[in-house]
Amino acid sequence: MVERQKVSTKIAPDGRSLADTLKELATEQRLQESLHLDHADAAEIVRIINQEDAKVAYEVAKQQPQLATLMEATTTCLRGGGRLLYFGAGTSGRLGVLDASECPPTFGTEPSLVQGFIAGGREAMFRAQEGAEDLESNGQRDVMNAGVDQRDMIVGLAASGRTPYVHGALKQAALLGASTALICTVPASQVVLSVDHLIAVPVGPEVLAGSTRMKSATAQKMILNILSTGVMVLLGKVYENVMVDLQLTNQKLHERAKRTVQMLTDLSEEEAEKLLHQAGGHVKTALLMEWTGSDEKTCKSMLERNGGSIRKVLDQMH
Repeated sequence: MVERQKVSTKIAPDGRSLADTLKELATEQRLQESLHLDHADAAEIVRIINQEDAKVAYEVAKQQPQLATLMEATTTCLRGGGRLLYFGAGTSGRLGVLDASECPPTFGTEPSLVQGFIAGGREAMFRAQEGAEDLESNGQRDVMNAGVDQRDMIVGLAASGRTPYVHGALKQAALLGASTALICTVPASQVVLSVDHLIAVPVGPEVLAGSTRMKSATAQKMILNILSTGVMVLLGKVYENVMVDLQLTNQKLHERAKRTVQMLTDLSEEEAEKLLHQAGGHVKTALLMEWTGSDEKTCKSMLERNGGSIRKVLDQMH
């Protein structure tokens, strides 16, 4: 089990106004390279934005150890019956909802396992809900309504690291004994909240000053891709580098499942289709049926005994 690492900044809240706080936040500063953006032609605008975006991956790379620790801790929570829950506002909140919504079709998870919560609720996904992010009580309420307990991993998403909605959610989650993490795009020194896991990726000023839908959002999307994908790999939902736990909820995914079976076996398209049908549309079961010669019930039982991991089933057999 991964040991919880308490991260605490040295800066104490000082009660200053929001205006004073924004003056110092890295994400609110002006980028020297884009001071004359309004004079640039299309080619120059593309160059400047692309140049800044290229810096994001470099900054994310600096957080590899912290990301690995968070990934392991999250996996431990999920193995223990917990959930991965994202809380954010605006663009950050939308990214959490997006990542969560992709897990069921990609990894065959129950919708409740990974969830995204955004300040202002469902309507805020499509239209900004003014003021929804300004109250910690809104975050506290959403955590309580979600039934958070000590088994869960609660991840706050806030470019500035200071969004009241996110702070409220994380503080309430900590009171309930849940594990907590904060993903932000300012230096750790500008974070005023204590959490178990801090992923601070200082991407610097945006091409458009204060527009955190740009580099900040790109950084958060990269981090969420790494986190959720890595957790699902550790949970056995990937074989080699192939999605083998996807849900056949549309024709595209059905075709992908069939191609996956074909790719990992010597079966024809027709044979793969037939095998998938015999396996109830479950790719992992179909693969084990082909590789072991066992029936659907036996293969599903083997998977259940090994936490759903094909790799563990095969390792036991050899």
